[in-house]
Amino acid sequence: MNYIKELLAELGINAGLSVYLANIILILIIGIVSLAAKFLTNKVVLRIVTHYIRNNRFQWDNYLLERKVFHKLSLIVPAIIFYYFSFSFPAYQALIEKGIAIYLIVVVLLVLDASLNAVNDIYRTFDISRSRPIKGYVQVVKIFLFIIGGILAISSLIGESPVILISGIGALSAVMMLIFKDSLLGLVAGVQLTTNDMVKVGDWIEMPKYGANGDIIDISLHTVKVQNFDKTITTIPSYALISDSFINWRGMQEAGGRRIKRAVYIDMNSIGFCTPAMIEKFKKIHLLSEYILDKEKEIGHYNRENEIDHTVSVNGRALTNIGVFRAYIERYIEQHPKIHKSMTRIVRQLAPGETGLPLEIYAFTNDISWVVYEGVQSDIFDHILAIAPEFGLHVFQSPSGHDFRGSMPKAEAY
Repeated sequence: MNYIKELLAELGINAGLSVYLANIILILIIGIVSLAAKFLTNKVVLRIVTHYIRNNRFQWDNYLLERKVFHKLSLIVPAIIFYYFSFSFPAYQALIEKGIAIYLIVVVLLVLDASLNAVNDIYRTFDISRSRPIKGYVQVVKIFLFIIGGILAISSLIGESPVILISGIGALSAVMMLIFKDSLLGLVAGVQLTTNDMVKVGDWIEMPKYGANGDIIDISLHTVKVQNFDKTITTIPSYALISDSFINWRGMQEAGGRRIKRAVYIDMNSIGFCTPAMIEKFKKIHLLSEYILDKEKEIGHYNRENEIDHTVSVNGRALTNIGVFRAYIERYIEQHPKIHKSMTRIVRQLAPGETGLPLEIYAFTNDISWVVYEGVQSDIFDHILAIAPEFGLHVFQSPSGHDFRGSMPKAEAY
């Protein structure tokens, strides 16, 4: 600084103007040196670091590079240069040092923020991250660091000890609790969700209250993001998964079987006893031949022992078309290659009603893929609906206009 003043004095510039010009020249020199140092850091140092990281055998440091941790760390260089030249401005040195201190606090916070993001990215490469995500905890640490950084910046600006500000914040704890209510609720919910293994990334959950029905793609401190099957995104507050009920389909996915639970409604007017001709026809069905023979022996033996009078159909035991049909469906489900053999398989009658007699199929597919599951379910019911008339049964449906049209008398011509 003095050297510049002396140089300006030799050029014949008066003392007052020389001080002003010297300050401007020094500021320009500082700016040029800072830009040169930043350029050198970006073009040389960072390129060397980037080349080393991309070509070594480690993978974790690539996430530090992607989060620009080293780029943000290079922002410290201009602060070092400004601090070195701050002694040239004794009148403004204290103010410059405060500005540099605040700048360094901001840079350190940016570096820590990027580093924590990189830590979360590295953690997500492990399988445990799906069931034990740490994004919520990382966000809590960030909030804590930003609060500490804000306290340090303010204390540096006003020239007071950080302890005084912290004690003042203690007096405002009720206000702070109100401000950070969602964060605290999210933190508690995150701990409970993780500890109890309630949800993890990739789980299919269903929460009608929030219109969510899809896969979890992200779990953070405040929210859980669900990508619905129509590719929309539903955001649910983390604490809502604790306070409200929801369905998690992970058990189905882990079990390897997806449930079919659907009924066919049989017109009860078509239900009746099997005639001898029907029984002979059923014997020719591969899935029923053994069943019919066994049932004939069982029923014949029972009727002979009890001296049943066959002239009245109500007496004794006899095969019914609905019973044979149910037996056929049971055997058809059992031999189906896409039905899970070690899970429950039931063909049962439900309580009859105004829509007929429900015959419910309860089974599990051995493929949990939605497309495959729907295809298997459709194939099974295609077959059941098509085969019902072979047993003398009619599937119930409400009459349509076409049904009435066939029964209405034709209008007379005049």
